[in-house]
Amino acid sequence: MKSSATPDHAPAGEAPQGGGLPGETAVSLHIPVGLALPPDLPRARLLHAARACVRAAQRFAPPATPWREVVIHLTGDTANQAINKRILGHDYPTDVITQAYEPFPFEPPGLTAELHVNVEQARRAAKALRRLTWAQELLLYIAHGCDHLTGADDATPAQRQAMRRRDLRWMRAALKTADRP
Repeated sequence: MKSSATPDHAPAGEAPQGGGLPGETAVSLHIPVGLALPPDLPRARLLHAARACVRAAQRFAPPATPWREVVIHLTGDTANQAINKRILGHDYPTDVITQAYEPFPFEPPGLTAELHVNVEQARRAAKALRRLTWAQELLLYIAHGCDHLTGADDATPAQRQAMRRRDLRWMRAALKTADRP
C-alpha cells in the first residue's frame, strides 16, 4: 500500500524524526494515500501531537531503556483487521495495536516500536459516544498505544481505569502542545 510521509520522504520543511536533537526519539507517521484525517488535525499538527504523546509516555516509562523510534501507522478498518489477525490472532478491527521490538545485536539498545492506529474506528467512536471529537479520539488511541509501550496493561478494571486517566491527560496535553508553534 502506498503511504505518504514516510521517514525517508517527509514533506518539505518537516523533519521526519522527533525534532532531530541527539537522544530524542524519532517519531514518524505513515498515512495511506486517501485515508481521511480529522479536519482539525492536519498531518503536521497530528505529528506534533503524536510526538508529545511519545514524550509523555517516555517520562512515565521505566528509565532503564531509551526509546529510539516510534512509527505510527494510521489505518482503516480493513488494514487494521488484517494486522490484528496476523499479529494477535483476532479477526476484527481494533483501536490500536502496539508492537515493541528488541534491538538486533548490532543496534544500540533502545525501544523501537510501531503503533497501528485505526482512524475509522476513532471517527465512529467519536460520533457514537459523543464524548470526544474525532481528533481527540484519534490522539487518545495514540496515547493509549504509547501507554502500552511503557509496560502498562489494561487486563483488569483497575488497570484500565489507571491507563484511561493517563491516556486522557496525555491526549489533552498533546493537543495543547500541538497548538503551539
